Amino acid sequence: MSMHATEIIPTIVPTSSADISEWGEKFARFAPWIQIDIGDGVFVSNKTWSPPETYQLPPFDTVSYEAHLMVQAPREVGAQFIRAGCRRVIGHLEVFATSDEAHGALDAWKGQGAEAGLALLIDTPLEILEPLVSACDVVLLMAIATLGRQGAAFDERIYARVRELHAKHPDLTIAIDGGVSLQNIKALVEAGASRFSVGSAISRSPDPAAAYRGLMTLAESATI
Repeated sequence: MSMHATEIIPTIVPTSSADISEWGEKFARFAPWIQIDIGDGVFVSNKTWSPPETYQLPPFDTVSYEAHLMVQAPREVGAQFIRAGCRRVIGHLEVFATSDEAHGALDAWKGQGAEAGLALLIDTPLEILEPLVSACDVVLLMAIATLGRQGAAFDERIYARVRELHAKHPDLTIAIDGGVSLQNIKALVEAGASRFSVGSAISRSPDPAAAYRGLMTLAESATI
């Protein structure tokens, strides 16, 4: 069970800045947050667009951006995206050599004025996260085994992971990324998640706004 308000965050996997502008404009009509997924071709096989140093995210009055960094060097990439206008940055725990290194990145992002969080692959033990939970504004749990592309299959092991993390840290915002759909969002809320990064279930819908509303309605109907 989660006491946090439910949030659904449409995601963009950009091949160019035009993707962000185009999808951002669509998503800004109904969503208060948009997630930019960044892959470096190393941590994940998919290499997305890399912004030039002077790039600024399209400023929509009603929208905030977060960046999900599926990259080997998240501290530097995160700093760049904060400069570009991101208000939240999430890096992968697996790429940091030590907890201190992860702490350093989280502190650096917060020092730039952004929220900061960590993401975990589905096979990464939750125990590794423990020394860092208090430094995280959010923990994002991947619900798919293959990263970097939209439409991957949902992995049902995620339910137990959410329940375990929520039981230990009931005040923590738990986000889910990967395979979120009408078939599973209610059960994920009931397990303790409150924030959902949603790709294909929204972007591949003939009516993305209706898909967003449908997911939100179902999530808010969960018994918590």
